[in-house]
Amino acid sequence: MDVRGERECKSCGTRWSYFETGSVECPSCGSLRSVGVGDRKTHTDAAGELDLTEARQAGADDVLDALEPAKEACREYCQSRGFVSGGSLLDLDDTYLAAQELRRVALLLAGKLRVGDDERRYVLALLNGADDGERPDPGEVPESLWAARGLAAAAAVDAYRTDIREYCDGELPAPERGLLERVREHSRRLKALDGEVEPEDSERLVAAVQAIADAIRGDESGVERARTRLDALG
Repeated sequence: MDVRGERECKSCGTRWSYFETGSVECPSCGSLRSVGVGDRKTHTDAAGELDLTEARQAGADDVLDALEPAKEACREYCQSRGFVSGGSLLDLDDTYLAAQELRRVALLLAGKLRVGDDERRYVLALLNGADDGERPDPGEVPESLWAARGLAAAAAVDAYRTDIREYCDGELPAPERGLLERVREHSRRLKALDGEVEPEDSERLVAAVQAIADAIRGDESGVERARTRLDALG
């Protein structure tokens, strides 16, 4: 959507950046009576923050107790996020990727009475690192949780691909347009397999769409990097 990036409070006259707060509430007096000022720019990001404090506290004794609050925190965060802010294309970042994954790990493990040591370590790594933009390497994903990594990658690249098109207003250069179509096809295949692919392949898909974004923002090597990663997926 196109919004005016600056808002002015009708009650106290304070001005603030909607692109930074994602809110029409005045940061000074709390009034909801404000008007947009300045030029309109494409904006899809509500500037949400991932906070897993409650989930970590709930899982202090048993990691399974952390799953429900973690799932809800990640769901709310992912719904608040977009990748175009004030007319600029943002990165597909590790906090968002980790939140998508933790949400799906929680769904996979829901209802279990116990988890294996590898699964426990992995959940703890996501819980302790996701809100700081840290997530485990592909080689650390237990095979029982490959689906969570795969489905999270598919969801993330779909959301990012949509915002790339929003950012470009449908006017994509030919190389990037073709590469995004390949990303879409690989994402559909990944979802058809219920995410059950080697984590390295999930990461290649993520890296491909990140490289496409780099190309759109002017990195001439981005197209070739994206093509190399997609070619490795077959």
